[in-house]
Amino acid sequence: MLRKMRIQIINKSRHPLPQYATDLSAGMDLRANIDSPILLKPLARCLVPTGLYVAIPAGYEAQVRPRSGLAIRKGVTVLNSPGTIDADYRGEICVVMVNLSSEDFVIDDGERIAQMVIARHEQAEWEEVEVLDATGRGAGGFGHTGTE
Repeated sequence: MLRKMRIQIINKSRHPLPQYATDLSAGMDLRANIDSPILLKPLARCLVPTGLYVAIPAGYEAQVRPRSGLAIRKGVTVLNSPGTIDADYRGEICVVMVNLSSEDFVIDDGERIAQMVIARHEQAEWEEVEVLDATGRGAGGFGHTGTE
């Protein structure tokens, strides 16, 4: 059984509240809330408003992520993915979109442009040390484990 939490939201858009597509979906679709279509040229980026304002509980964040369908079919994605909406942010949720394709892409009002996931997080408290504990991997990274 999935736990559900109540989150305060103000909807100043012309569209329904974000909702889960299936019972086990992690993300809710975000829609563009714009007065006129946005032409997104190849390799261009833009900020797309949603008309939504949220009060995320302390200890949580809202992550703005790409929609896989837009990414694979159109080459359009969220530039700062995942984008984080902190618990103390009260401004409008906007989505940084980028067109990685070679064709123009038009964003229409009400179009599903991204998805939002509510995720728990921790805050780190640094402990300065002189040496880190040893692991089998050590400092190996960026392809360290090979290609097979």
